[in-house]
Amino acid sequence: MKETPSETQEILRHWSQRAPNDRMAHLVRDTARAYTRTLQGRLEAHQIPFGHWAFLRILWQGDGLTQRELSARAGVMEPTTAVAIRAMESKGIVSRIKREDNKKNIYVFLTPHGRALEQALIPLAIKTNLNSLVNISEQDLQTTRQVLLQILENLAQEDGL
Repeated sequence: MKETPSETQEILRHWSQRAPNDRMAHLVRDTARAYTRTLQGRLEAHQIPFGHWAFLRILWQGDGLTQRELSARAGVMEPTTAVAIRAMESKGIVSRIKREDNKKNIYVFLTPHGRALEQALIPLAIKTNLNSLVNISEQDLQTTRQVLLQILENLAQEDGL
């Protein structure tokens, strides 16, 4: 019985055989999707949805943020953040607290379980990144980084138009 190719294998086939000169934006998007899919698979082993990953990374850097601040830092709409935070709270990863000095805002804090997840999950992201860079020279990596940063700069200038 023939094994069905993975979605990432199909994307690679597209780029190597069907449309090797397709637009750069599509290549960057497809590469980001492959990173996401790979990390998502690793996070699932810990029962962490990929949608919680950005919030966890932000909170590991400093918790006690309002849901609005968390939304802004994650680049998502506030209702999306509210749904994710409720789900994370039900899993014992975060707690939502109203402070005595400000009863209006709800602040999000990691629980001990949420803090401990950092030790388990960060290595998964590191492994994903390291595996993606195998057989790429340091010079090529630096060039790629410079090119992507220049693309970002160019697009940032377009934002102002």
